[in-house]
This record gives sequence, structure tokens and C-alpha cells, in this order.
Amino acid sequence: MTISNRVRELRARCNVTQSDLAEAVGVTRQTIAALEKGSYIPSLLLAMQISKYFKQPIEEIFFEEEEA
Repeated sequence: MTISNRVRELRARCNVTQSDLAEAVGVTRQTIAALEKGSYIPSLLLAMQISKYFKQPIEEIFFEEEEA
């Protein structure tokens, strides 16, 4: 199983740049880019900060996906 996320989708819906989100949650833009590509799994603290930023439950943003 892998951890997937809806960060890119939420950013687009809210018209937020990677840089804006990164600054708001205290990471670099590169971290947000890697997170969106699926090459980085966030810490629980970062996941909670992103969840709070978008006012969504963590489970609505981050979820398990079975590998094909």
C-alpha cells in the first residue's frame, strides 16, 4: 500500500501556490512539490498542519491506496 494525497487538488481549488502553502505550514516549496508527486510522506505534524490549513480532516487529504 502507498499513501496518496489530495494536496494538489485542494491547492488548485483554493487558488493557493506551492510556495504559499509551504510558507503557511513551515516547509519549503520543494517539500510540497515532493509531497504532491508522492515521493515524500509527511510527518504526522505536517499532515495535521496541512489539514488545519485546508480545514479538512486528515483522512480527506491523505489516504492509503493499494498498489496495482
